[in-house]
Amino acid sequence: MKVKTKATNPDLVSLIVELRSESFKSKKPIWKAVAKLLDKPTRSRRIVNITRIDKNTKENDAVVVPGKVLATGELTHKVTIAALSFSKQAKEKIEKAGGKVLTIREAMKDKNLKNIKIIG
Repeated sequence: MKVKTKATNPDLVSLIVELRSESFKSKKPIWKAVAKLLDKPTRSRRIVNITRIDKNTKENDAVVVPGKVLATGELTHKVTIAALSFSKQAKEKIEKAGGKVLTIREAMKDKNLKNIKIIG
């Protein structure tokens, strides 16, 4: 019999609940989709390199990564990136390129972010 696993980290569980609630209140389905992706087991969460973000974004885009951002590659333009976690080098590279690093909770509450993409 297959056992279904769910997030057990209390901070992550509260973030998932907040994302679902915000999706309902603001009528933005992106937050529900992010909550669904975060509710998967740790081994199924996304790991995204900066190279992938650079290839799939343009100047001043906003991106949500439902997982971890790693530092492989270079970022050639300014991007706002929200993720569950970042490697130290990834944060440095994003800020060096003029980008902005946010937590998913901060991105959810930032009303200035428009046309947010999910990369993962």
